[in-house]
Amino acid sequence: MEKYKYYTNFYKVVLLALDIFLINIAFTVGYMLRFDKAELSTNYRVFFLVFVLIWWIVSGTTRANKLNGHTGYKEVAGNMMYAWFLHAAITMGCFVAFRLYDVPRLFTSYTFFSALALTTGARFAIIKVYKYYKDLDLAYTKYVIIGANPAGEALYNFFESHKSMGNKFMGFFDENVHGVMNSGNLAVQGNLADLKAFCKRETINEIFFAMPLNRADLMDDLIRFADDNFISFKMVPEFASLPQKEVHLSFYDNIPVLSIRREPLEIIFNKILKRSFDVAFSGVFLLTLFPFIFLLAGLAIKLTSTGPIFFRQMRPGRRNQLFACYKFRTMSVNGNTEQQAAKNDSRITKVGAFLRKTSLDEIPQFLNVFKGDMSIVGPRPNLISQLEHYSKSIESYKIRHFVTPGITGYAQVNGFRGETREEGLMAKRVEYDVAYIQNWSFLLDLKIIWLTVWNMVKGEKNAY
Repeated sequence: MEKYKYYTNFYKVVLLALDIFLINIAFTVGYMLRFDKAELSTNYRVFFLVFVLIWWIVSGTTRANKLNGHTGYKEVAGNMMYAWFLHAAITMGCFVAFRLYDVPRLFTSYTFFSALALTTGARFAIIKVYKYYKDLDLAYTKYVIIGANPAGEALYNFFESHKSMGNKFMGFFDENVHGVMNSGNLAVQGNLADLKAFCKRETINEIFFAMPLNRADLMDDLIRFADDNFISFKMVPEFASLPQKEVHLSFYDNIPVLSIRREPLEIIFNKILKRSFDVAFSGVFLLTLFPFIFLLAGLAIKLTSTGPIFFRQMRPGRRNQLFACYKFRTMSVNGNTEQQAAKNDSRITKVGAFLRKTSLDEIPQFLNVFKGDMSIVGPRPNLISQLEHYSKSIESYKIRHFVTPGITGYAQVNGFRGETREEGLMAKRVEYDVAYIQNWSFLLDLKIIWLTVWNMVKGEKNAY
């Protein structure tokens, strides 16, 4: 998959460069309409750099860069309007935070609308060109698959679901042609004796070998044929017997090593980056906003109910290690601390209901983050009783404990929070937690934090 990784990265770099060029034009248009001259002053050049930086972050964390032969114009327009609205909100926030009140609103409006029109128009043009180009035979890499078996079929299904990569499937070749053709609808072109003539006739670009790798003589013969005819030869190991659907290949020098899942947070640099952000973010929050929130929340809790301000409960963390998790107390003091909160729960106080609805009851967990028991973003720490129950009934449940739990998480911002009486709700939450662990990035953490704040502002129906 290295080929496609570089393809994707190069495409993103080119699209960003195009966006910067168009934003520069938008700045020039806005400046000319407002000041009747094209040469930007020094202050506006600095503003341009900040403007581009914000767009780089926004476009990378939204669907603004989603472009392929199946993307419609209406979808692109919606994605771009959302991205530029988010960009405008962040930019306005910077204006207020840094008191940049001297930037003319008329210039800003001209620039934003010009940038929206230019970047959206450019994406329309890219789609138009792509749709034209993909109809040409030169646009495709023609490939065949040797082996109409589970490995070969899985590869075929992958390419069919990623047609934007520019591949054109030309057929399967297999030893047992009649058995394969009679058992399904696979596009089998012939047996292995037919392969070479077919490749020459159809000018095939890639051969994928999906048969058992112990066929050394066959592989040597096909590799020589491929080299002689300038065809790329690739091997697809048969992993159908493995219990996991996905494996990931890495090399220790020249030794191939398979892992059953991606674990970005096992990389030292990523660990340092995430922990540094946690310490900095929680430290600043605890020194600035936390004292005021503590004073107001603590006073409200004390005036409306008897008991402590904080609720302290042991929760399983990374590798199931127990830690004391802190929250503002939202219930009357009771002995059912392992009972999950339910809608209209009689134990919840009036102040507690507000704290839970706004997620402010989770604020003391910034102390856990600073201590290292938790992270800003990660799978939410469940009850001990939930660990004991769900680890037996949900196969991938324990995977969520590979990493440090978080104040907020990928499952929560996708609507899976609150009560989980139904087994399917917890299974879905675990699915999102595992997806977060396998696809972690610093930008994903920032996106989850932003969505958490947004959900707190608009309110969540499952927060009770």
